[in-house]
Amino acid sequence: MARALKKHTELRRRSERLAASYPELLAEAERVAAIVAQGVHGRRRAGQGETFWQFRNYHSSDPAASIDWRRSARGDQVYVRQNEWEAANTVFFWRDGNPGMNWASKDGLPTKKDRGSVLCMALASLLLRGGERCAVLGESERPRAGRLGLERIAKRLAESGGPFENLSAKIPAHAQILIVSDFLEDPEVWKTRLSRLAGRPVKATLLRLMDPAERLFPYKGRVEMKLPGAPKLQPFIIGRAERARVAYQRKFEAHGAAIEDIARRLGWPIINHQTDASANLALTSLYMAINGEANQ
Repeated sequence: MARALKKHTELRRRSERLAASYPELLAEAERVAAIVAQGVHGRRRAGQGETFWQFRNYHSSDPAASIDWRRSARGDQVYVRQNEWEAANTVFFWRDGNPGMNWASKDGLPTKKDRGSVLCMALASLLLRGGERCAVLGESERPRAGRLGLERIAKRLAESGGPFENLSAKIPAHAQILIVSDFLEDPEVWKTRLSRLAGRPVKATLLRLMDPAERLFPYKGRVEMKLPGAPKLQPFIIGRAERARVAYQRKFEAHGAAIEDIARRLGWPIINHQTDASANLALTSLYMAINGEANQ
């Protein structure tokens, strides 16, 4: 009994520590979303729906039933009434929570986990403003809309451990998924995971995060390398790190190219983002990819 109580108390403390970052992450996400919202086009377009959007001039290819005779009677032009396309899309978010994501190479840089969470929250904010429904894959009880939906999504993202089994959670047909990770595991492992998703009637967008040190390997001299999340493993010692830089960079670039090739074969856009770069640019690219306006 005492052991069970101790375990429950430890789990509660851990969840409280995780949730503590939620307000700060949400505030950062909304700041980024507000900036990007000024420069992106909304999801409004003509299509099936009940909400009036605009009148336009009649074309010979338009059916007669589409003519708005009351508006046309006011002048010499014949007008067609267009309703607004009503998006019924649901967008799910999955942010990898492996130990390597919770790392930054220096003070002042966000961890890949925090930057991924902020971009997911910011994208959810933009999408919810456009009437979409959003959820955290495998974590949210159901897709939600509006301000309450954003707050719940943000809290779920801040607390989520991002387990890989969540990628197998139930997803409605024709939904979209944003998959956020550093994708540093073997490309064959990711090929298997993503191919399983590709067999379902969904569309995915990939966000590949990287710390600048992971790409540049700026180290010199004797360096001790540790694998995050594996404290029992002995550190790997590099005698003169600068000599290994070129070989490392080639391998890192080859790994990234392999991940991009997997995404290309599946027909999914992939966006690369370095954590020292502007979050605004990454969010704009994500928003366009979700809208089908980019194929990166």
